[in-house]
Parts: sequence; C-alpha cells; structure tokens
Amino acid sequence: MQWELLQREVLFQGFFRLERYHLRHQLFAGGWSETMTREMFERGHAVAVLPYDPRRDVVVMLEQFRPGCLDAPHGPWLREFPAGMIEEGEALEDVVQREMQEEAGIVPLRLEYITRCWVSPGGTTESLFMYYAEVDSHNVGGLFGLEHEQEDIRVSVVPREEAMSMLQQGLICSATPIILLQWLALNHARLRASV
Repeated sequence: MQWELLQREVLFQGFFRLERYHLRHQLFAGGWSETMTREMFERGHAVAVLPYDPRRDVVVMLEQFRPGCLDAPHGPWLREFPAGMIEEGEALEDVVQREMQEEAGIVPLRLEYITRCWVSPGGTTESLFMYYAEVDSHNVGGLFGLEHEQEDIRVSVVPREEAMSMLQQGLICSATPIILLQWLALNHARLRASV
C-alpha cells in the first residue's frame, strides 16, 4: 500500500504547531482515495518511563495538574509516570534519565525498552517511546519539577497492588500510565524473579 502527501501547510506555530495535510492513499478495494484534508497537531515525540522497584514491589508515581483534563471525573490532578519531550538529536535513554531526575529525583538502575506507540494518530503525529526503569525506591518522594516549566509535581511510592486497584477504580485515567501498568501486570513476576 502506498500514500502521497500532496501538500503541507503550517496553520499555527507557537509552543506547538498545527499543520494541514492534503494527501491520498491506496484503497483496500483497489485504486486511490480522493484527496483528503486533515489538520494535524505537531507536538514532537516523547518518552515515558515506568519506575518500578521489584525488591519492594512498588512503583514511583507522579501527581500533577493537567489543563487538558479539567473534565476528568476526579479532577485535573492526574497520577502519572515520568515523561518528557525528545529534543533534536537527543538519545532516548538520555531523555529517560533526564526526566526521571527532573520529575522524581531518581536515577534508574536498569532500563528496558517496552514499545513505541502513537498517541492519537488521527489528529497528531506524536509518538511515545515507553521504557521500564528498575529503581531503588528508598528515600524517594517529595515535590519536584522545573520552575521555569511551571511544573508542580508530587512524587510518591505506591505498592503495585494499590496502583492496580487505582487503575481498576478509574483513578488512573491517562493513557500512558494505563498502558505502563498493564505492561507491569504482565511482567512483574519476571521482573521480581530477576532480582
């Protein structure tokens, strides 16, 4: 299957960018689609990391205000994991380490790549590179974030079973921590057996 990007125009350029694509693609039934027009949110790509201490069977979670979630059932302070945007030329694992340090004050003992997923491919080009980070959770917690980025992050250590219960109750409602906790549910026995 093939596709053609016929034209691309910038509609807005600020902290983020909005572009309009004019494109067409081959159809499953044969032939080509009509030219379609789609506005695409150009945010860049990011990493997200699951900090887990397999010795204590706990995760390190962040809580922070998210303006896109004003309508969230439990309010716009979401339970999440460290994440951040990839700068031009930056290695993925360097971004993981930077974000873990800035947002939670922790350094990973070991990293494992999980997957790359697209956030909402019908409207944005953003993708997430997801990682697992083995951590030592002793003395972890407190308030973090970069003042110049207006980050206000509370860090806490949460037992894995409690995090899973929060997930089941809908208290964790952002896609990234949902995916990472589901990955942990499938892999925690292996991770605990390796220490």
